Amino acid sequence: MLAHHRGAGLKLATAESCTGGAIAAALTDIAGSSDVFERGFVVYSNEAKSELLGVPAALIARHGAVSEEVAAAMAEGALARSRVDGAVSVTGIAGPGGGTATKPVGLVYIGSARRGAPPAVERHVFPGDRAAVRAATVRRALEVLLAMDAR
Repeated sequence: MLAHHRGAGLKLATAESCTGGAIAAALTDIAGSSDVFERGFVVYSNEAKSELLGVPAALIARHGAVSEEVAAAMAEGALARSRVDGAVSVTGIAGPGGGTATKPVGLVYIGSARRGAPPAVERHVFPGDRAAVRAATVRRALEVLLAMDAR
């Protein structure tokens, strides 16, 4: 993925909640990642989402931190607060607790934003324990980043 984006001249950022920086870690595990990966935001709390990414507190209050709207705002916030071409965001409920009937454990929203394009958000319910949900989220977020130049 990094070689692909390096060739296209793309710079990327991440905004992570439930993965706690694991997407950024996966990217920076690869030698030469600094050619593509510019920065990562770890925004576990609602306050951090607002302070670091500019996600309106009212949006979080209205839709919840785990929502399509917040995932989109996180991706747009990462894009606005960096010098990158694209950003991916994740917010979800990794478990084991915290789930509800309408927002079960495993629910994850993955947002993406590119300059000059509206944000896109995917909704997933990943099976398994906390580690499995987080691993599946990282994998899918990396796939979203890989496909980003096709949007």
